[in-house]
Amino acid sequence: MLAILAPLLVFGLVIFVHEFGHFLAAKATGVYAPRFSIGFGPPIFKARWGETEYVLAWLPLGGYVRMASRHDAETAFLEGGSEEATARQATDRDFDPNAMIPFGPKPVPENRWFESKSLAARLFIMIAGVVMNVVLAIVVATAIAFHYPKIVYPSTIVGGVTPDGAPAEVTQLHSGDTVRAVNGKQVSTWNDVAQQIQSSSESVKITTQRGDVTIPVGPAPDAPMKIIDALRPFARPVIDTVFPGGPAAAAGLRHGDSIVSVAGKPIRTWTDMVDVVSASAGTPLSLVISRGAVPETLTMTPKPMPDTDPVTGVARTVGKIGAGTAYLTKSERLSFGNAVGAGLSITWSYAGFVFKVLHGIGTGAVSVRELGGPVAITKASVDAARSGLDALFRLIALLSVNVAVLNLLPIPILDGGQILINVLEAAKGKPFSLRTREYILRFGLVAIGLLFAIVMYNDLHTDVRDGLAKLFGWVGKLFGA
Repeated sequence: MLAILAPLLVFGLVIFVHEFGHFLAAKATGVYAPRFSIGFGPPIFKARWGETEYVLAWLPLGGYVRMASRHDAETAFLEGGSEEATARQATDRDFDPNAMIPFGPKPVPENRWFESKSLAARLFIMIAGVVMNVVLAIVVATAIAFHYPKIVYPSTIVGGVTPDGAPAEVTQLHSGDTVRAVNGKQVSTWNDVAQQIQSSSESVKITTQRGDVTIPVGPAPDAPMKIIDALRPFARPVIDTVFPGGPAAAAGLRHGDSIVSVAGKPIRTWTDMVDVVSASAGTPLSLVISRGAVPETLTMTPKPMPDTDPVTGVARTVGKIGAGTAYLTKSERLSFGNAVGAGLSITWSYAGFVFKVLHGIGTGAVSVRELGGPVAITKASVDAARSGLDALFRLIALLSVNVAVLNLLPIPILDGGQILINVLEAAKGKPFSLRTREYILRFGLVAIGLLFAIVMYNDLHTDVRDGLAKLFGWVGKLFGA
């Protein structure tokens, strides 16, 4: 059920809100909108209410609001046909003699055509979808921030540094360092530390009791996150959870035991212990623990477990003992006002991330292989639904921001392209010729088709992609390429 319901909720809500924005704006400005469709292709369900036919179609790759337009006949085939081409005949069962085309014989009044409206009204209609997507993201992010308590790490002490994938300068920070400021702004919790690093662009300056450490931030969108992941907040080396059947349980570790040393190495933080255990798969270790007044020595052998190197992606084996610690955290519920502020901040950060990815693709810093299509979004929807409602709605907010930003791109067919065309026509003083519009449409179709091909190729399983690459290579050899 998750595989069906989660993608429908994510796709459907984001698309519906976007198109509903266009629809409301068209109605508000008096533009005739005979069709509101979620999806493309043959309809699964359709019903006419008032002067609009509402459609749910088979291909869930978007939606559209068909508005009466004299100059968009070239693109009407994308939206089920123009008003005249899809006009009902008097012999049709759903013909309405009192309705306008396409439901009846009455012509569309001149003041109901899209082109009859002022430039401001047309821009309002075209930008309304993007605005609604942003509003959806803010509402969802605000609801999450208000409903779910904020988990706060009240300490700014570094518990450990794992520099895999992060710039080498991060190793200048050491376990036990107290972070006092990031980029010159004082921090009082680990949440503050992460937030300030996340907002860094070219470099991040971390101030500790030992001085300043400057770490470069690469052009990749996830560069700040790699720095955050490289730093671990302080956690005491105290056992909180012991999993039955694991090496820790077999050795006799209990809740509340403090780890003094492992294999003769003093342990000051939980990260120190994890580092030693991870590197000792299958090797017996002696642990000195503090349990009451007298230290005790236990022996255990970390269980070899498969893992993946976060940098190279190569499979490796690490040691696990089946025990965990408890980070010192506290829960804080936000007031509604603070939740709105958090929702705005989250939406802004999502938009910044999307723009950074687009910039990275434009400069070559980010590969187009990172782009995902319907299959990737479906998988992400199911994974998020399994993680909980908060994760699912965070995905909805992120996808809604994605749709808003991507629709602003100056590509014909997209909202940004249509806005640009209308502005240029207003500056010119008259509409573009039919031939010019045809060329613009072709460019837009090629651009969207190429983007769709890329994301669908990325969505394919690696084995399928490799097979296609081999097939194309073999065909190329036949033609001497």
